[in-house]
Amino acid sequence: MPASILGEVGDPPEVAVARPKATLLDCPSCGSVHVAQVLGDNGGISYVCTACGHSWS
Repeated sequence: MPASILGEVGDPPEVAVARPKATLLDCPSCGSVHVAQVLGDNGGISYVCTACGHSWS
């Protein structure tokens, strides 16, 4: 069984495929990283902070 989704047990590190780093969004109001991506009113992408309720696009 793999020790990681990136490679098999015993594989050298260079065999494992590196995943791109996730980009964290910070709430511009409170600075929290607890942000959800939501569909906006006109089909655009908006964000809402699940900590303070602030929303932006």
